Amino acid sequence: MCESGKKAVVIGAGPAGLTAAMELKKRTSVKPVIFEATDEIGGISKTVNYKGNRMDIGGHRFFSKNEAVTRWWNEVMQRDRGGDREMLVRDRVSRIFFLRKFFDYPITLSCETFKNMGLRNTVCSGLDYLKARLFPCKEASLEDFYINRFGKRLYKLFFEDYTAKVWGKHPSCLGADWGSQRVKGVSVTAVVKDFIQKKLGKKRSAKEVETSLIEEFCYPKYGPGQLWECVADDAAACGVELHKGHLVKRVYLKENRVESVGVVCPDGQIKKVDCDYLLSSMPIKELVAAMEGPVPQRVRDIASELPYRDFITVGLLVDKLKIKAKDGAGLIPDTWIYIQERDVRIGRLQIFNNWSPYLVADKENTVWLGLEYFCDEDDELWNMEKDEFVCMAVGELVKIGMIEKSAVLDAHHVKVKKAYPAYFGAYYELGEVREFLDTIENLFCIGRNGQHRYNNMDHSMLTAMEAVKNIEKGVVDKENVWSVNTESEYHEAKSK
Repeated sequence: MCESGKKAVVIGAGPAGLTAAMELKKRTSVKPVIFEATDEIGGISKTVNYKGNRMDIGGHRFFSKNEAVTRWWNEVMQRDRGGDREMLVRDRVSRIFFLRKFFDYPITLSCETFKNMGLRNTVCSGLDYLKARLFPCKEASLEDFYINRFGKRLYKLFFEDYTAKVWGKHPSCLGADWGSQRVKGVSVTAVVKDFIQKKLGKKRSAKEVETSLIEEFCYPKYGPGQLWECVADDAAACGVELHKGHLVKRVYLKENRVESVGVVCPDGQIKKVDCDYLLSSMPIKELVAAMEGPVPQRVRDIASELPYRDFITVGLLVDKLKIKAKDGAGLIPDTWIYIQERDVRIGRLQIFNNWSPYLVADKENTVWLGLEYFCDEDDELWNMEKDEFVCMAVGELVKIGMIEKSAVLDAHHVKVKKAYPAYFGAYYELGEVREFLDTIENLFCIGRNGQHRYNNMDHSMLTAMEAVKNIEKGVVDKENVWSVNTESEYHEAKSK
């Protein structure tokens, strides 16, 4: 059991870090102190405010099969009933844009789908799927994973090129375990099952529905960052120290424990902070590099080579879209659109009006878009000047028929480093790094980058909750923390 008077340093004020701090206050007598390197709250779940138009970086649907997480969210948003803390219920509409046509995502058994695919593609896709089910291949890569669940033709139509856009690698070069963490429950079989159950009018609980097949989700009135800003306010109100603009640069080890951390303050001064526990959501690559003490060279080498994908979003304000809803008028209903087209580099398009009307300063007369690009730090896209990048992005939307160039009113440009831990290269040796980290008794790696795992927001929160349970009970084994988002019934296609 943990003793009173102890201190926990929490690295990062994103979902994992803030959850850890609040859980420590609720469940233990340990004092949490949060150090956040930036001046913002929420990590990649932040909301960027540009002239009253708010950007959700990556898109965050608030849906979880874990009741504790759902209850946690609701409690935060209900604490101030007289104010703006409000969870909206939103319809899930995500589609694929391919061959200048819309396809439902996940693919549905609709007349429109078959019409857009054409008779030959439909028949061949069905035969390919049967072949994949009868003679599945060994899943040595993400490509194998997709083919086993959709057949080769559907994979090539709807997954191959988009996946390469996201990761900068062909799916044959990516680990199959990315699929098992993100899209395990989605397949042609799941789509057929969902279609039949809908036709029969069968009602299912949230736990029975594949997350990518949900029809509605909750969403904070002013975007995901609103919730985490509220958590930060609540944390401060109950005595949690939160220091923004403070970068943890050193982690001092003694024997098998973290003894203290070195923190770079906003004025450039470095201060040493003792701690009894360290809960880290910083990238493993940076955590190991920061360690001062007996770290095996092999561990340092692997950690230094861990791959990531970076992310750029262009917020684009337009007076209208060129592409119309099915009725020929009004705004299309999508929250986001997967851009599968091979002649542009944009990966996804968000329509913030449909996430929440409160994200848009003038929702009656403007449409606020998020154009999402996947890149590597210091590559061509990352190094492109802001104005040049915006011009390129506008040109791509014009090219695929989404907007007229004359419709553009304003634009904003946001870069995010290490948005996605990647599943290739040194990732395959991550187990050796984890084995070493687990020998450090009072260190808990939490969150997406803290575990180098493509977790959703709720999974990141759960890693923090499990870590705090261990601290509360005096457990040094970390298996329960690392096991979050490895259970077979709980996975989701890309939701941030």
